[in-house]
Amino acid sequence: MLTEVAGVEVRSQTALGSSHAWTLHRGELADGQGFFAKIAPGHSEALDVEATGLHWLGEVPNGVPVPEVLATGAGTLVLEWIPEARPSADAAEELGRRLARTHLAGAESFGAPWPGWLATLPLDNTAGDHWPTWFAEHRLRPYLRRARDAGSLHAQDVATVEKVLGRIEHLAGPAEPPARIHGDLWAGNILWSRSGAVVIDPAAHGGHRESDLAMLHLFGAPHLDRLVHAYTEIAPLAEGWRDRIALHQLHPLLAHVCLFGTSYRAQLLQACTGLGAR
Repeated sequence: MLTEVAGVEVRSQTALGSSHAWTLHRGELADGQGFFAKIAPGHSEALDVEATGLHWLGEVPNGVPVPEVLATGAGTLVLEWIPEARPSADAAEELGRRLARTHLAGAESFGAPWPGWLATLPLDNTAGDHWPTWFAEHRLRPYLRRARDAGSLHAQDVATVEKVLGRIEHLAGPAEPPARIHGDLWAGNILWSRSGAVVIDPAAHGGHRESDLAMLHLFGAPHLDRLVHAYTEIAPLAEGWRDRIALHQLHPLLAHVCLFGTSYRAQLLQACTGLGAR
């Protein structure tokens, strides 16, 4: 339990359960500030990197809204509490426009100058300048090996994914510069508040902007068509981007196989089949 945050006494704190390797808490400080905390003494780096990603995304003028980081360090991440509201079409459109501005702010390279984490899985943020090769070698193959070694994918499954990797130059579409992406933008990482949407839990890095949009499509998001339409008003997408959604979804699907086992195997293989791997 926390006793203070950034020198301010904690007035109250309630446990909200757990997720991955951390416990979750809601509380209030003596000055009335509401807060949300993740506590994981054994995963301090992952929480510190999450804070770094929030700061990096939040640097963009009129970019995606992120919660204020109140404190981080020693296996603890404390954020401002965001009261939630029902998602609206107007809020989704505004998020689409803000996401486009964040992507257009760009990055120095694919990857990042900090170690990467996706939940408790390490991400290889080694810098690269050619997205298809970078995506294959630093996002897909590491998780493919991990899933194989854990027994969650069979040899034939690995071969199926490798067929996609062998065609990645053909599948990747037109070259784009590195975008400033959230990196794990599924619907559960969007909080809908009265003042609009706020994004949380980033695996932020320089990546391909279609990866964030593909993640939004993976499990669905409220008013997604309106969000995408508003996005394209600011940053039009390259022709055929919908055909590439499955390619970008291979990374989160492989991550889910690594985190949760064979329950995501069929969805992974279905995505590969859609990309021409049989």
